[in-house]
Formats: sequence, structure tokens, C-alpha cells
Amino acid sequence: MIPIAMLVATLACPPLAPCPLLAERPAADTLAAPGVTAPGVTAPARIPASVTADTVHHRVKAVEMSDFYELRLRVHHYASYTTIPLFVAQTVAGNQLYQADKSGASKPAWARGTHSVGAAGLGVLFTLNTVTGLWNLWDSRHVETGRTKRIIHSVLLLASDGGFALAGANGGGDLQESQASRRNHRNVAYASMGVALAGYGIMLVGQH
Repeated sequence: MIPIAMLVATLACPPLAPCPLLAERPAADTLAAPGVTAPGVTAPARIPASVTADTVHHRVKAVEMSDFYELRLRVHHYASYTTIPLFVAQTVAGNQLYQADKSGASKPAWARGTHSVGAAGLGVLFTLNTVTGLWNLWDSRHVETGRTKRIIHSVLLLASDGGFALAGANGGGDLQESQASRRNHRNVAYASMGVALAGYGIMLVGQH
């Protein structure tokens, strides 16, 4: 049966004219229970509870380094390339001198010259890298990236500086006469080289 209300609304509308009473009545297939989306109707997207209008986004603070910092860094890097060649030269020449002293043989002139020049070269290298390294360490104190590696690197190289200074002190006056002093000089120098290489190796991790 046709409901009486619908029949009355139909009779009240002129022929071929849209009837507002009928137009306002929702179709049966669009009716849905509360909370249920009707077919063909897209439900509005739900906003996660974790995302709110007052969410604060923290920006990483940029730290700008000076051109002088970059210059010191390049000098530090290029000077470091001479470390291993100097260590090799000092090891070969120093061992030759040590064996000659131990056996009582005459010291080769090339070994004496190489060892003296190598010692001076190490002194210049470590002085230069200590100054540039500590200066840049201070300038980059606000840069969090790589800070731990820079600090460990600096501590190890400073320890190596002290070791080479001690080895040089042990290479003084009585080195020509005391085998114990020569042996101590060699051992301290080797230990200092090992600490220095460990410090350089740390900076190679991650290519920082």
C-alpha cells in the first residue's frame, strides 16, 4: 500500500514539477544506522589521537663554521697523510741503529740521518696537528654530530704527543752508552705510534 502521507504529497504537486516534499525525503537505500556508513558514501578520515593541532616540531639547529675552520681542517688532513710514511721511516732507521748499538757494529750513516730528519718531521707534524686539531675542536664544540669521535681522537693524539716527547727525552746524552735507555726509547716510541694510529683510525670510521 502507498502511505497516505506520500499520496497526499503527490496530489499536492503539479504534474511534471519536482515535489519538494518528496525531494526532501531520503531514499530508502541511503538510510543507515548511526555510526554506519551508507553504501557509496565515503566516511571522513579519522585523525589519529597522537596528531594534534598543537604538535611542536623541533628543528635541528644549524651551526655555521667559518672559512678559517675549513682551512685548518684541510691543513690537518693533508698533514696527517705524512704520518704513516714518517712512522715507517723511523721504525726502519731506528731499528737499524738499535741493532748496530746492540751488536757493537758501526751505525749506518743513512740510518742516523733518516732517524734525525724523521724525528724533526714528527715534531713539526704533531705540533701542527695539535694546534689545528684543538682549535677546530673548540670551534666545533656546539656541533653534536661526531663530537664523541673528535674528543676521543684528540685525547689519544695528545697522549701520543706526550709519548713522543718522552721518547725524545730518553734519546739524549746516555743513549749512546746505555742499552737500557735505547730499549726504553724504542718501546716508548712504538707505544706512541700505536696510540697515534688508533686515534687516526677512529676518525676514519664513518669518514668523519
